[in-house]
Amino acid sequence: MKTQKLLAAAVAVLLSAGAFAQTADEIIDKYVAARGGADKLKGIQTLVMENSMSVQGQEIPMTQTIVNGKGFRQDVNIMGNAMVTVIEGETGWNILPAMMGGTGEPQDVPAEMLKGQSASLDPAGALFDYKTKGSNVELAGTEKVGGKDAFHLKMTNKNGTISEHWIDTNTFLESKSKSTVKAQGQEIVQEITYSDYKDVEGIKFPHTMETENPMAGPMVITMSKVTLNGKIDDNIFKKPAK
Repeated sequence: MKTQKLLAAAVAVLLSAGAFAQTADEIIDKYVAARGGADKLKGIQTLVMENSMSVQGQEIPMTQTIVNGKGFRQDVNIMGNAMVTVIEGETGWNILPAMMGGTGEPQDVPAEMLKGQSASLDPAGALFDYKTKGSNVELAGTEKVGGKDAFHLKMTNKNGTISEHWIDTNTFLESKSKSTVKAQGQEIVQEITYSDYKDVEGIKFPHTMETENPMAGPMVITMSKVTLNGKIDDNIFKKPAK
């Protein structure tokens, strides 16, 4: 019995050592392959994701539209009130309803709030082809996410903004991310867990995302539809006149 326990412990150590022996680049290569491969991810020019966000017992429809390298738009309908966030290149604007402290009119987003948001213009995700984008990634170890082992990666983009990503050691899909975003003058640490990956035209997308807002509490986002490379009118990114 004692011998069996020693063997089991030795195997566990070897498995752990094998995990750490992998480099960040090797992990990201496997992540890219798990998502569908470099050619598939590179081929995403436009992406539309239709979601339902469950928060405080309400179901809130949300649509995100991305044109690779050009524009990002998020439309949320809260009790009949439109909330819009747009990033176009280095500029951005939003519409916040009065119920959320806004004016209901389009307003420019301050430059400091746009720092680190370039990933929003990247439908393939920040980890894909990260070196070309001027980012650095280091392996910080392995941790448990939802009871499963995950590689913990830390990414620093060209603007110095840091984000963290956890890659499942079995599936090599992303199970959690962590970043700091600015909203309404405040810095908010945002953690998102990802699950229920489904294949869309050969590319895997998580269809369930869970996060928590300090003001609204737990939120679950369920993706209902993903449209790849559809035609997008660039005018949706233009700030409307007041």
